[in-house]
Amino acid sequence: MPDNSLSTSASIVVEAGIPDQQSKDLVPNPAPEPRIVEPELQVQSQKQAEPRAEQKEKEAPAEKPSETQLPTISGLKRALIILPTTLVYFLVMLDSSIISTAIPQITTEFNSLLDVGWYGSAYQLASSAFVPLAGKIYTFFPIKWSFLAFFTIFELGSTLCGAAQSSPMLIVGRAIAGLGASGLMNGILTILAAIIPPHKLPRVLGLNISLGQVGMACGPLIGGALTEYATWRWCFYINLPAGAVVGVLLLGLKIPEIHPKPPVREVLRKAVLTMDLFGLVLLWPAAIMFFFALQWGGNQYRWDSSTVIGLFVGAAVTFAAFLWWEYRCADNALLPFSMLRMRVISSASATMFFFMSAMLTSYYYLPIYFQAVKGDSPLMSGVHILPSILSQVIVTMSTGTLIQKLGYYLPNVLIGTALTTIAYGLYSTLRPITSVGKWIGYQIIGGAGSGAASSGSYIAIQNTVPRASIPTAMAIVILCQNLGSAVSLTIAQTIFSNSLRSDIAADVPGVNADAILAGGARMVRSLVSAQQLPAVLSAYSKAIDAVMYLGIGLGVSAFACAWGLGFKDIRKKE
Repeated sequence: MPDNSLSTSASIVVEAGIPDQQSKDLVPNPAPEPRIVEPELQVQSQKQAEPRAEQKEKEAPAEKPSETQLPTISGLKRALIILPTTLVYFLVMLDSSIISTAIPQITTEFNSLLDVGWYGSAYQLASSAFVPLAGKIYTFFPIKWSFLAFFTIFELGSTLCGAAQSSPMLIVGRAIAGLGASGLMNGILTILAAIIPPHKLPRVLGLNISLGQVGMACGPLIGGALTEYATWRWCFYINLPAGAVVGVLLLGLKIPEIHPKPPVREVLRKAVLTMDLFGLVLLWPAAIMFFFALQWGGNQYRWDSSTVIGLFVGAAVTFAAFLWWEYRCADNALLPFSMLRMRVISSASATMFFFMSAMLTSYYYLPIYFQAVKGDSPLMSGVHILPSILSQVIVTMSTGTLIQKLGYYLPNVLIGTALTTIAYGLYSTLRPITSVGKWIGYQIIGGAGSGAASSGSYIAIQNTVPRASIPTAMAIVILCQNLGSAVSLTIAQTIFSNSLRSDIAADVPGVNADAILAGGARMVRSLVSAQQLPAVLSAYSKAIDAVMYLGIGLGVSAFACAWGLGFKDIRKKE
């Protein structure tokens, strides 16, 4: 969809007739030109309105993503703003994966292998449920203080996780951290959009994302080292000293706004209307019921039990009510339908839904393969996924520069999602006797795919969506990627546990599958005899293979959705 101009915005308002006054007062204006910001409110007919709109379209300059629209900021100040936001992104991405190599030890300490899916899903679920609200917050409230508020919540969640005395307490801490993280990614992208011209953004965004991917990729290695030589609790406490540095840096900086903001008191007075809080009330229960149904199905309850069916039905009905409410709220909705109809937004959202789902699934289950099947320590399992880490970091860091030079983001996304799909096909062949050369090669392919596809969707949004709409558009994309991650981890855990039960029952009838699941990944060898161990390890690898089949489907879906991003040359300054 082409970039909207200010006159187009005025035309839409004129053609709409008399708008809701409360909504109009609080919608931020993308530019201060009074002859466009204050369009005529009384329209006799659409025929009379159209000539006026066309005349304004000729007179008004179009809103272009050009450098002249940005506030004047010195290179040093830009660097000082980019530094803490990049560090925050590093911490958030580190937090999403550092737990992976600690999970086997956590499940052993808490006897909670069945909760593995929740350690990731609780984080992603809370993040998904609040991402739309985060987009609204950045639209109406100052960027700097909104960002700091979300970061404080993230730090509180990390503290609770580190102090957890039980599996439920850890899950609650992960949910609180996810709530804080819901506004951090959107905030980082919004801040970059406020200080970097769109045609220069790919290189900066590529650097930012590459360092974030370094955090996500190094998470298993750092988590393994902390778990083995200190305690898994430091996987969460590590965020606290880094958070103090970020807080000090951000407090002393002035971050410009993308567009004028209404007074805070006025926004708070009309928060229910402008923030769509009722939409959030409908979205969260729907998500919770859906995830409980996925988590309990085949584990605590049969899939055809009244409990699981009731949860699915309740989630569907509540989500339908949420969609109806969003349609009714129009542009004030958490998820404005007018934006969802933009092809680049819907395609970017769908692509990131499937791509992040695939990428996170491998981060959680490859360490389980190395620790449970290969017998690695937490540290060595982190070392053994270094091929994925290094290839991902190298490709991610070069992708931003490549996109800025060539001008096209679509080829990188297509190549990346294709490589991710191939990698999952190879992961599904992993066995207890798989050679070192094979699993190293498989990971290099998977890491390269993750690096190539990670930033394309964000760059597409930044270069095609009007600047004032970027926070909401980013919120939609991030909501989908977080929701996809939560859904995939929950489904993966269900596939893993059900497959492990059935394979053990078929191949090793004398072994209690529930005891294996309850004991944790690192306790497998101590729970069975030497004669039973090969068959149990084979069942473990088959269960992990079944999870990798899910990754194949996710990769194919991401590849198909990526075509909708469009083949646009971002080097052209329109």
